[in-house]
Amino acid sequence: MTYTENLWLFLLLLTGIIIVPGMDMLFVLANALTSGRRAGLAATSGIMAGGVCHTLFGTVAVAALSRLVPALATGMILAGSAYMIWIGIRLLRSSITVGKVEFGHTAALARIFGQGLATCLLNPKAWLFVLAVYPQFLNPSFGSLWPQAVVMGLMTVLVQLAIYGGLALMAARGREALTSSPALTIWAGRGAGLLLVGIAAFGLVHRLAGL
Repeated sequence: MTYTENLWLFLLLLTGIIIVPGMDMLFVLANALTSGRRAGLAATSGIMAGGVCHTLFGTVAVAALSRLVPALATGMILAGSAYMIWIGIRLLRSSITVGKVEFGHTAALARIFGQGLATCLLNPKAWLFVLAVYPQFLNPSFGSLWPQAVVMGLMTVLVQLAIYGGLALMAARGREALTSSPALTIWAGRGAGLLLVGIAAFGLVHRLAGL
């Protein structure tokens, strides 16, 4: 396999895993729907920063930490599942409504960015992808690992920007249709919370059963 073919295959897998609905996508949608375009893009930016961290971790793991990967993976997956459950419970207890005015306060956007970063870093799906896929695509036969990692990292954040950013913009444009139905958004938020708790609990039980 050539290096170009290697990158195309990575891009295909990357797009497939990012486009599947999960915690990152729900976080972007929730912020875009409730607080507008800027909030959705701030959430997307935080998740993109998390994607850079995943690339760094994947490269270091392939280069030097292969023996520690199983222990790190278990810890991160357990922490991610617990974080998802916490977010899900908060959504279940919330009464989210969509405001008519989009906010853009710097402090609030910075908080959303930080939450997006934490959401991405504690996303079990992302860590599983890194641990399963990066060792297959960071190949010493193609040269130094770090230039390869830079290319893969750029591909990751650009795909995240295209999918999550596009989703945020579409969701923000559809906010006005929801402002007249506050009960709908309240139950949608609680439904998302129930979904997060269910997915996280299933993953947690599955992980603990395998220990």
